[in-house]
Amino acid sequence: MLTRSLALLSLSGLIVGSPPLGAQQNPDPAVAWRGVHRDMERPDYLRDLVSLGLPNIAMPPPPTGDPSGASPLALEPASGTHTWRGIHRDTDRPDYLSAVVPPNVRPIRLPPPPVGEAPAIVRGLYLNAWVFGGKRFYDLVRLADTTEVNAFVIDVKDATGYLTYRSSVPIAIEIGANGLVRASDVRKRLALLQRHGIHPIARIVVAKDRLLADGMKDWSVQHVDGGLWTDRLGHHWVDAYRDSVWLYAADIAQEAVLMGFAEIQFDYIRFPDEPAELLDKAIFPARLAGQSRRDAVTTNLAKLRDRVKAMGVPFTVDVFGLTTSARTDMGIGQYWEDISSLADVVLPMVYPSHYYKGAYGVPFPNAEPYTIVHRALAAGLKRNDKIRNAARIRPYLQSFSIRRVRYRAAEIRAQMEAAYDLGITDWVLWNASGRYPADAFLSNGMSSMTSPSR
Repeated sequence: MLTRSLALLSLSGLIVGSPPLGAQQNPDPAVAWRGVHRDMERPDYLRDLVSLGLPNIAMPPPPTGDPSGASPLALEPASGTHTWRGIHRDTDRPDYLSAVVPPNVRPIRLPPPPVGEAPAIVRGLYLNAWVFGGKRFYDLVRLADTTEVNAFVIDVKDATGYLTYRSSVPIAIEIGANGLVRASDVRKRLALLQRHGIHPIARIVVAKDRLLADGMKDWSVQHVDGGLWTDRLGHHWVDAYRDSVWLYAADIAQEAVLMGFAEIQFDYIRFPDEPAELLDKAIFPARLAGQSRRDAVTTNLAKLRDRVKAMGVPFTVDVFGLTTSARTDMGIGQYWEDISSLADVVLPMVYPSHYYKGAYGVPFPNAEPYTIVHRALAAGLKRNDKIRNAARIRPYLQSFSIRRVRYRAAEIRAQMEAAYDLGITDWVLWNASGRYPADAFLSNGMSSMTSPSR
């Protein structure tokens, strides 16, 4: 510490009388001072300071002894030399110069966590299968290398039902889920993320799976008039009462971990959010007598949890943003206390554009990103206070523009600030096309447990 501090003082001109760099020395200060540190004759900085006639500075007493037998620091008038060895070898020597040496404010990049463990703080980006398997993937890796971003949420099975890479899961093969491979070199790309310290999270859609619904019709929501039930967009859903649907997702998750993903995130752990007139025509064949949608989600989510825990990776789930404050399951089976008590991490999708007019007392929620995110997350935190071993909250934040409001860096940062003000340090940004503004992020190494403005 003393050697490094003296070097910093000399470089900044705070030590008068230190020898100038000779012509034979490298002009690079970092290289030059390595030479000084290895010099057989240590420069006598103290003698130079004393020769200036400066007033004495009260210093703490030196160490009283040294295991090596060297004497403590003492001036020898006859020779003008010092016994440095006692100080140089003492691991607890006083740091005399710490008060005058400026702190090191250069960004420091911390090493990635051990394989299979999530970073202490997760700040991620969502990548759909096409982005992950395409050229833009490498652009996003470069973005993460230079900013606070340290995680990617990558589609492994999206709402179409197709797998991003070729799967060996029997059901996936049977229903043709390998028919649209978008990342044939998935292991290579995951290895690249590991080398760059980017945490890879596998996103797996559960109940909205058109391919599974068409391929396994007995597992699907039926129509009262026969055939498969469809939502407003004409899509088929699988029956979330049936545990086989959830166990298929668990099989996909196990394979994803073997591929190299370090965390599993389940989405669409719910029933369809459709108007009553449509749902009245839906039949759920696997429903037990008296079983509610909330019961089905909780029971099957627990089965998923048990299987993912055995894989040794975090178990995380996505939920509607309104789940943080809703006092019912909203007809989709999601209830905050149930999910937060089961998951390691819960990700409420608190996109301001998805809240109705007047939500949380805000006339136009999409135009108030800070307020909406702050009030939504505060509701979740308040409910977490009453849950034993509650899940960590890692919100999905809006990074897309909709309904006449442009979401640029300022709007994105406002959402982050709302989370930081509540003590929430994690987030994931969502943009369906995988386009994120670089100026929305802090430079690499400058992020902290809270916003740097505090």
